[in-house]
Amino acid sequence: MTKKTKILISLAAFFVFICAIVAIINGRILLGAKQFTYTTSTTPSADAILILGAKVYNDGKLSWMLQDRADTALELYANGVAKKFLVSGDHGQKNYDEVNTIKDYLLAKGIKPENIFLDHAGFSTYDSLYRAKAIFNIKTVVVATQKFHLPRAVYIGNKLGIKTYGVNADKHYYKNGYLNEIREWPARVKTWLMVLFRMKPKFLGEKIPITGDSLKSWDKINQTY
Repeated sequence: MTKKTKILISLAAFFVFICAIVAIINGRILLGAKQFTYTTSTTPSADAILILGAKVYNDGKLSWMLQDRADTALELYANGVAKKFLVSGDHGQKNYDEVNTIKDYLLAKGIKPENIFLDHAGFSTYDSLYRAKAIFNIKTVVVATQKFHLPRAVYIGNKLGIKTYGVNADKHYYKNGYLNEIREWPARVKTWLMVLFRMKPKFLGEKIPITGDSLKSWDKINQTY
């Protein structure tokens, strides 16, 4: 056997090993999430309903994916699952604001301001759930998100010490949805490592208990509601 052949065999073995690790981690997260997945009518009660951010357009319109998350959260609220919303998303730039866009959508649907808490530093699913516990003192939460994303969100929450339930928010066909499925494979591995090393989010900050004053979490209070 030549040296080149040995190198190729070693590289192939290493590739198979990495693929096996990725498959095992993904399998554990996918299987583990099943026991925490419910429908809008069967979800146990919780401290809050978590709406995770997704794309908003320049005209302030929610993407289908984000609107489906918000609408599913509203169904859970109507069913009495929780009295509070935690809206967590990307508001790291002045001209891009997922958080207030979702807040305005909820207000337009008749939700009272005192029931809407805002997390402006939810730059990732991990950050959002870490901060849900560390900043908002949430002990039980329901996450309304898409099927491809649900297992990872549920896994993170429960591993970080929050009783986390998940509800499938798929209500539309999403263009290039298969790409989301593909991206989730490495994302789950990254999540597994973040949980393993108990990494901290990009930002923490002052505590704003979900049982307290929601307006302390708002950055825009210039209207009469």
